[in-house]
Amino acid sequence: MRALIVVDMLKDFICEKGTLYGGRKFEKIIPVIRKKIEEAHQKRNVVIFLTSVHAEDDMGFKCFTPHCIKGKWGSEIIDELDVDKRDYVISKARYSGFYNTNLEAVLKKHNITAVDVVGVCTSICVMDTVGDLRNRDIKVKVFKEAVADFDDEFHEYALKRMKRIYKAEIE
Repeated sequence: MRALIVVDMLKDFICEKGTLYGGRKFEKIIPVIRKKIEEAHQKRNVVIFLTSVHAEDDMGFKCFTPHCIKGKWGSEIIDELDVDKRDYVISKARYSGFYNTNLEAVLKKHNITAVDVVGVCTSICVMDTVGDLRNRDIKVKVFKEAVADFDDEFHEYALKRMKRIYKAEIE
């Protein structure tokens, strides 16, 4: 069985008034991701939205500007992406979608052996989640036109690293 993981398509990253707004390059992946979600639903694949959700005093804010604070506007999935009742929304407080979440249990419940990954940020949450998927021997495909990063150089490096080190398929 196959799943689609949508990483951090949240208002604080994607919307202009978000605290870590990624600019036009983040916005331009929305239509591609919307299409990938529609395709996954048509194929009856599992769709999982990973969402960064942080406490106001999160230790991670020593590295980044406070963002995606629990219960605040910025931690919401963008309006352009509809979450279906059969989809999973899994909150995370660190880069990998596996850290202190039930992602592994959801994948096992549905016998997931392959995952498509889209979202932001390529060199942070996307790459760390892909690495943890591969550490579980799950096949991974990352759609190049459906991921974005703050830093273009890091974005390209992350794609190369996921392909070379994790053996993820980059399409």
